[in-house]
Amino acid sequence: MKYISIPVTNFKQNCYLVWCKKTLKAAIIDPGGEYQKIIKIISLYKLNIKKILITHCHLDHIGAADILSNFYQIPILGPHKKDIFWLKNIKLQNKIFQLPKCIFKNNIWLKNNQIINIGKIILKIYHCPGHSPGHIVFFNKLNNILISGDIIFNNSIGRTDLPKGNFNMLINSIQKNIIPLGINNIILPGHGRKTTISKEIINNHIIYKK
Repeated sequence: MKYISIPVTNFKQNCYLVWCKKTLKAAIIDPGGEYQKIIKIISLYKLNIKKILITHCHLDHIGAADILSNFYQIPILGPHKKDIFWLKNIKLQNKIFQLPKCIFKNNIWLKNNQIINIGKIILKIYHCPGHSPGHIVFFNKLNNILISGDIIFNNSIGRTDLPKGNFNMLINSIQKNIIPLGINNIILPGHGRKTTISKEIINNHIIYKK
């Protein structure tokens, strides 16, 4: 499994390109904006884009999804259906994030424990509410990689002060779904630099508060 992070928008949101080394089949994860920048890098790596994956429906994670879906003629998958609240409140998101209004309509809602294939890559879905009600993460066991969206960051966690956010649910998602995946796993967060589960267990004391 290969990946690259592409920070986009003023929020420096990490859009990820994830691809299979053998087939060059790839997915775009959380394209929050700056679609031309994303397309340029895809062309550079000569990737065969097959799908767009979404961790949650906050505007800084979905802003360029519709444009890229139409450009590559590929489906948008995710997040969990409980994030429909945010799709119905795009105007509210404009006020909160101060980002351009976007059109967003996914093709498939994803479920807990569902499996997604990208060429030879297998990603397992975990529903991790707290930052948003329908937030999901993507886990590749073979390569020990977790794409965590805005659930957990390097020595921090996702904010829970937005509508439908819930601090206790977020901590529970980390404790029950993320930490048990194993201490050797790399965390690719929605913002900031990558970290590991072992590092967060040692240094990130917020994840033990309730």
